[in-house]
Formats: sequence, C-alpha cells, structure tokens
Amino acid sequence: MESNLLEILAIIKQLGGLASLDADQDFYEAGVSSVQSLPLLMQIEDEYSISIPDERFTEIRTARQLSALVGELHA
Repeated sequence: MESNLLEILAIIKQLGGLASLDADQDFYEAGVSSVQSLPLLMQIEDEYSISIPDERFTEIRTARQLSALVGELHA
C-alpha cells in the first residue's frame, strides 16, 4: 500500500463529505463534485509540496491513482 494512501483517502472523504470511500472507488461516482476537485488538488499540492499538472489530475479517478501520482511527483 502506498505510504500516503490513507492520508489521501482521509482528505478526499473530508472534502467530499463522504462517510466511506474505497481506495479503488471512483471518488466522483462516490459523490465528490468537480467543484470540490479544485480544493482537493490544492490541499494535496500543499500537503506534499508538489505541483500536479492539470492534465494529469483530470485523469485521476481513485485515491489509489492519486496516491501513486503523488508518490511519483514527490520522489
């Protein structure tokens, strides 16, 4: 499991107001809106001191995918 996965899951759940979310569940289908994705992007970038290219972020649909991208960019 990616070391940041649990933290990222918690951030997504908190910002999306979700009671639960699986690491491989599409967070947009779970209830995160496109409006909530900007604060999500900003919080992840701040938390991990990275810059995520918009074209990469728009491809992300799950916490596991986001965790892997953060790991890649944070390395």
